[in-house]
Amino acid sequence: MYKAVFLDMDGTLLKSDHSVSEATIQTIQTLTKKGIPVVLVSARPINAVLPTFRNIGLPAHTPLVTLNGSYIVENEEPIFEATIDLETTAKVTEQVRPFKATIAYYLQREWYSEVNDAWTDHEQKIMDVAVRVEPIDRLIREWSTRRIGPNKMMVMSEPENITGIQQHLRSVYNGQLNIYPSKATYLEVMDTRGSKSNAVKFVSERLGLLPAEIIAMGDNYNDIEMIGFAGMGVAMGNAPDDIKAKADYVTDTNNNDGVRKALEKFF
Repeated sequence: MYKAVFLDMDGTLLKSDHSVSEATIQTIQTLTKKGIPVVLVSARPINAVLPTFRNIGLPAHTPLVTLNGSYIVENEEPIFEATIDLETTAKVTEQVRPFKATIAYYLQREWYSEVNDAWTDHEQKIMDVAVRVEPIDRLIREWSTRRIGPNKMMVMSEPENITGIQQHLRSVYNGQLNIYPSKATYLEVMDTRGSKSNAVKFVSERLGLLPAEIIAMGDNYNDIEMIGFAGMGVAMGNAPDDIKAKADYVTDTNNNDGVRKALEKFF
């Protein structure tokens, strides 16, 4: 019997208009009333996850995985955090400069960029904190003084550029950073401790659960290890074929209540 569910948000729980169907909300609430935790696992920062967390009525004590597993909270207090060291942050920025791309830097509830453009404008629509725009050298100095660093860097560009940037960064930082696309136009860069699979492992152990007792659902490449870790790994019907091939089960699409249908099948 499965005892917990881990859900990616964009492309999985959320429909294309960023909503969650009422039927899915009811199914999730039925599970939580039975004592089965439903844990959101998102690439988004916490500011952009909390509205959905509250809308679907998850209990306040439920762990919440944000920034691809680099920042995990419980009762809105951090219980795990991984950051990219500042020297690496600066070097990755320089490695991306030859490409036509925008980088956003996420630190817990804050986010930064060197520019304000169409990419940051799109992200701003889901954020309740305004982006702060500063040159990276100035940001590095400030972060050094504060003794903090980015939990995540997100490179935003057209799909053909993202493919080239991913190949380049992986050739330079193979095994030193986690580098995954979360969609065709976004490339996520984290410390090696920051991943959805590590987060699911951390939270499930905190809940006293074995991998065989959990379900994880996702739709993209940053979900693939989480899907593989869970006893029941579920890919969405809108996932790429190579994600589906790694899953134990393929459900319907995010726009056709795939999460609800999978939950009703396994519970």
